[in-house]
Amino acid sequence: MKKLSLSLLVLSTIWNTNAQDKKNLVLPNENLIAENIAPISKELAQKVKKYAESRGAGLVAVHPTKDEIIISTRFGSTNQLHKVVQALGDRKQITFFDEPVAGASFEPTKGEYVIYSRDAGGNEFGQLYKLDLKTLQSTLITDGGRSQNGGVTWKKDGSGFYFSSTKRNGGDRDIYFMNPNDPTSAKLVLEVKGGGWGISDISEDGKKLLVGEYISANESHIWLLDTTTGKLTEVTNRNDKSIVQSDASFSKNPNEILFTTDRENEFQRLATFNLQTKKITYITSDIPWNVEGYDLNEDKSKMVFSTNEGGLNKMYLMDTTTKQFKVVPNLPIGLLGGAKFTKDGQNIFFSQSTPDSSSDVYKLNMKTNKITRWTESELGEMQKEDMSKPKFIEWKSFDGLNVSGFYYPAAAKFSGKRPVMINIHGGPEGQSLASFLGSSNYYTSEMGVALIYPNVRGSSGFGKTYLAKDNGFLREDSVKDIGALLDWIAQQPELDKDRIMIMGGSYGGYMTLATAFHYADRIRCSVDVVGISNFNTFLKNTEEYRRDLRRVEYGDERDPKMYAFLDKISPLNNTDKIKKPMFIIQGTNDPRVPVTEATQMRDKLKAQGNQVWYLEAKDEGHGFRKKANVDFQRLAVIRYMEEYLLK
Repeated sequence: MKKLSLSLLVLSTIWNTNAQDKKNLVLPNENLIAENIAPISKELAQKVKKYAESRGAGLVAVHPTKDEIIISTRFGSTNQLHKVVQALGDRKQITFFDEPVAGASFEPTKGEYVIYSRDAGGNEFGQLYKLDLKTLQSTLITDGGRSQNGGVTWKKDGSGFYFSSTKRNGGDRDIYFMNPNDPTSAKLVLEVKGGGWGISDISEDGKKLLVGEYISANESHIWLLDTTTGKLTEVTNRNDKSIVQSDASFSKNPNEILFTTDRENEFQRLATFNLQTKKITYITSDIPWNVEGYDLNEDKSKMVFSTNEGGLNKMYLMDTTTKQFKVVPNLPIGLLGGAKFTKDGQNIFFSQSTPDSSSDVYKLNMKTNKITRWTESELGEMQKEDMSKPKFIEWKSFDGLNVSGFYYPAAAKFSGKRPVMINIHGGPEGQSLASFLGSSNYYTSEMGVALIYPNVRGSSGFGKTYLAKDNGFLREDSVKDIGALLDWIAQQPELDKDRIMIMGGSYGGYMTLATAFHYADRIRCSVDVVGISNFNTFLKNTEEYRRDLRRVEYGDERDPKMYAFLDKISPLNNTDKIKKPMFIIQGTNDPRVPVTEATQMRDKLKAQGNQVWYLEAKDEGHGFRKKANVDFQRLAVIRYMEEYLLK
């Protein structure tokens, strides 16, 4: 007798349906392991489809000689690279893989080929490939093994690039140089200790690199590498603790660099650093928010930078000689992606989304301030009236701290108190923004569920003091912020305090599990996506290149006191307090939060008789990226909500 796949075996056992009924059901594909999931009708799938077909476009690279860009967007299963040569022109696909393609970089003199990164099955071991833009043939140019490769930084003459790689030992992120026309030329130029190193900029003559060393969300340093001698010199003081110093670039002044820092300030400001006198001059002190990214034009006379102002972005233009800057006018309120100057410095390409539109690419003319749309991504059958708009909310936590988030109301057509989904971001130093909901508009528009995206303590964007408030032994204070949010919900006349679901991914998955046992009597159900169930097993099994970086945030489990604390607060050791249904979702190849974090939680909950749904994708890592998997996950979550939140 031919064996059924695990997913079908489980489904055939649980659903106990005949062949005719199965024709009316959505079954998981061969890459999905689905356990205890209720039947999903094709009728539901058709209803959800209206919300599930939107796509966005993100700016990837600007051609060095032509008015031409590369974007990332999805037409099939995954995001791939596409070429666009005019405003609202055809998006010509140039990569065709089952796996998503990440960032790409043009060869800087003629732009006849690009270097891009791609991993396998979500394992995040990104390999570099050379893509010939005439033949569309790709050639692997890195080792193809269990290494991470990225941070491509070209020499200006196009003779090769520097990049970072963990290939030496899997844990340390060293710096290499390669001529991509001869991959065997790759040579080690800087050996380091730690997984947080990366290239920030290269000098005009290619003889110096600015290199960043990331310690944690609260601390980073800048170094200068002489590529001819291999000598590494401190720029910032390595003994400085709890200061962010990052995103360094060479400026017009040969003795000066530009960078962002939260030194002497709550937020990250643009600043200059004099390499001779060590003097720091702050530029954006008048903006009480983080500067999140910037780009310089070819002669370094102009800069474009963006700020994160309470979960929304603004774009500014600056004259680097006078240090005078002004906000870009007539930009819709929303979120910005990367911004890049054209070679001639006359235009800036950037990507932006708004609460009622997904990400698209635009072009700003520096002289006229005219903004031209270059891509227009389809939203499926969704209309503007189907989309919920975010409202900023704020509540006081147990210690009087103000905590905030974004609230997306249920559609006005629903009457009575509305059930609530609380969706907690990862990181933990991530941030929930005033985002386009995309397919999640189904929850508000068709299910009448209100959504809340909180920024508990430890979130970025609210100053470095707030960012550090969940570190180490303070971990559970962030869980108490959710407890305070439950109090806030109970005070809202339009929300139903008795129908609340908690959902989150990665660190947000830990928060989901922790809320499930701390506030078991105040929630209906939970959905844990690639979440940490035990900090000690997580730190033991996460990939080596990130282990020390995570210890700085969560605590070093090699310290007996910290080990005991992490053991005490880990959801896996508190399953006896979890009383409500749990849905656990995981990628088999996750290098960050290993699959064992999910399976050990699933097995323990099942053993004690809890209601547990489980979904695992064998071809995914830290979250689902392939459309078929994403679609099934969405449908399964909707069915779970129908069963345990709405009934």
